[in-house]
Amino acid sequence: RSCSFTGFSTVQSRKLGKSLSRSSVRSRMSLKPPKAYNSLQKGALIWDPKPLQVKKIFEALKKGLNEYLEAHQAELDYLSDRHKDTKRNSRLAFYYDLDKQIRSVERYIRKLEFHISKVEELYEAYCIQCRLRDGATNMKQAFSLSPSTKASRESLLELYRNVQECTEDMCFIEGALEVHLGEFHVKMKGLVGFARLCPGDQYEVFVRLGRQKWRLKGKIETDDSQTWDEEEKIFIPNLHEKFEIKVTELRGLATILVGVVTCDTINFFTTKPQAILVDITELGTIKLRLEVLW
Repeated sequence: RSCSFTGFSTVQSRKLGKSLSRSSVRSRMSLKPPKAYNSLQKGALIWDPKPLQVKKIFEALKKGLNEYLEAHQAELDYLSDRHKDTKRNSRLAFYYDLDKQIRSVERYIRKLEFHISKVEELYEAYCIQCRLRDGATNMKQAFSLSPSTKASRESLLELYRNVQECTEDMCFIEGALEVHLGEFHVKMKGLVGFARLCPGDQYEVFVRLGRQKWRLKGKIETDDSQTWDEEEKIFIPNLHEKFEIKVTELRGLATILVGVVTCDTINFFTTKPQAILVDITELGTIKLRLEVLW
């Protein structure tokens, strides 16, 4: 995914160009700025890296990618065994079909292995920049407590530049890492409300992930089934945002807020579809059922 820098001022564009051209982690790694880089908002650069959150997402992402790798490796082993048996039995058509499947799985495994190595490379570079920034920050604090001299002021200025450069590189790597997070396919499974849900009731569900939004309306039918105007939505995950879910009841021209909840995305980086049952009201009298497939 390419990035659009719409909204940048000329001065900011020049500064960004200079920072990219310098001998930094960005120029060395030749990374492209991602489309969903959430530190770039409303034409302003906001350098605010979050190492602890990045670590949690990285560990969940790597675990999920390894799950996919193990599943496809098991499939390859199974197909290879069948391939050997078919070769002995000389069923040529079936043999060539299996051979095609094996090659396809092998290509996918190589892609997964490259994906994992790229994620590890990005996170390793991120950790290096984080340690450099921490070191420069500690030295800056130490110099600020010492007597002010020309040499100390020059050192402080240099350390300030180092902290800024490391911070920019960390934010850039965060954006590059977001490109490798994949997609969340979210399916609407309906509301659960026992006596709270009555035939004829209409509800609106609003799901937000960063700047991505999904608004859908549903109705409780006379047979207690539910009809919704949309059933599935694709979200692009990012490092810092959680799912925000708001449910409102529609009564003519009026709307009544049922509840607002947030849901973390870390547990969704797995091969199996994740069934979610979210308490919309504080007492749990109305719940929302969703299914997330990564």
